[in-house]
Amino acid sequence: MIQEGKASEAVEQGSELYQFDEEFRNSISTVDESGHRVWLYPKKPSGTYHNRRIVVTVILLALFFAGPFIQIGGRPILLLNFFERKFVVFGQAFWPQDFVLLALTLITFFVFVILFTVVFGRLWCGWACPQTLFMEMVFRKIEYWIEGDANQQRRLDRMPWNTEKITKKGFKQLLFLLLSIIIAHIAMAYLIGKDQALAIVQESPSEHVGGFMGMVAFTGIFYSVFAYFREQACVVVCPYGRLQGVLLIKDSIVVAYDWLRGEPRGRRRKASAEAPKTGDCIDCKLCVHVCPTGIDIRNGTQLECVNCTACMDACDDIMVKINKPKGLIRYASYNSIKNGIQLLFTPRVIGYSVVLLALITILSFTLATRSDVETTVLKVPGTLFQRTDDGFFTNLYTIEFVNKTFDPLQLKVKVESPSTATLVLPEGSDILLPAEGLMKRMCFIKLPADAISEARTIVIIGVYQEDRLLEKVKVKFVGPVKSSR
Repeated sequence: MIQEGKASEAVEQGSELYQFDEEFRNSISTVDESGHRVWLYPKKPSGTYHNRRIVVTVILLALFFAGPFIQIGGRPILLLNFFERKFVVFGQAFWPQDFVLLALTLITFFVFVILFTVVFGRLWCGWACPQTLFMEMVFRKIEYWIEGDANQQRRLDRMPWNTEKITKKGFKQLLFLLLSIIIAHIAMAYLIGKDQALAIVQESPSEHVGGFMGMVAFTGIFYSVFAYFREQACVVVCPYGRLQGVLLIKDSIVVAYDWLRGEPRGRRRKASAEAPKTGDCIDCKLCVHVCPTGIDIRNGTQLECVNCTACMDACDDIMVKINKPKGLIRYASYNSIKNGIQLLFTPRVIGYSVVLLALITILSFTLATRSDVETTVLKVPGTLFQRTDDGFFTNLYTIEFVNKTFDPLQLKVKVESPSTATLVLPEGSDILLPAEGLMKRMCFIKLPADAISEARTIVIIGVYQEDRLLEKVKVKFVGPVKSSR
């Protein structure tokens, strides 16, 4: 009988009907009824999938720590300098003037994330998310090494403060702090560049007050997250975890419990006519004990599940011991368990794929045709056309150059059309644009009176590096309106 106020789900297997309590959907596993934090003590994971995750973690963390020192063509592989509004992705520089291109890149990335989640669920969270990698594969490993497995950690936390507890807790927190300092410095190197990050380390904090305070803030954030906040970052803060309820479909591949094979749960008993028939799940609850977010995967896909595979390894180990096939908990979709058919290319997946392909095509074309120099020509506000003694009309403009490369450029500017127009730079026609720099110059455009037929004439200006045309810019030349008489 289902208790009042609790939801339930009915699962039909054979001729019997089983009902399971779904109260878990009304609360999260890390908060009790009074709203207080429930500290988790997950059992140390081990197994085939965990060993594979260790290999993936080593590779990804090696890339993370080496990233600031890897360069492509003399440029960092990744730089996200929000302070100076300079971004480098795979050696390609982006500037505030590339806002549209940057926005298109972000939209493409988000569509990819949506498509990936629809097909593979939260595979990213379990295998590649920095929060999971550092928490479960680094900080939690240190905790197991110093304090022992789950039961030993509980015993240590409950004992009074003595030499053993002070030594273990103090040593663990010291290592956590040192690791947080290292991670903070690497993170800052991605934001301000490795040279500035090294300068902050090597020189006095008084010479880099802002950078030093940033290091302290980052260290505090990382330390608090990995030492205290932990799985709450995935459950409470991470927006990606919240989105899975919208993005996942019944064909999404997630860490799933095969309820058709496992139910009804029950301890193994000797076969007899009176003994009730049970499924492969012996209700050992090891899948719950190893879960780093404290859920029971047998209840189905839940907000807290990060697809870390710890429950899969624990269950496979039990299945081997009781001579049952592995895979009671495995990578599968709801429909593949229910119907025995796994569909990857559903209408939704095809639709997202088409949108993603279109975005990648547009982005690739935009990147391929992107100019190294961005030129902006604006008429000086408040000025009118002027007539010279030799019969020409002139307009005064401000011309601005932005160098998007890491090398100085020698530029020349001239009028492409109309052929009768002339561009005059009072400071000289040769322009040396500094690397990653911006330059503003004043210029005149001259047109003969007989070439002006309208109040506004379109003039096209070409920007050249030696003989190579970098960019064409359209400007409006304001002239006198001819009388119709």
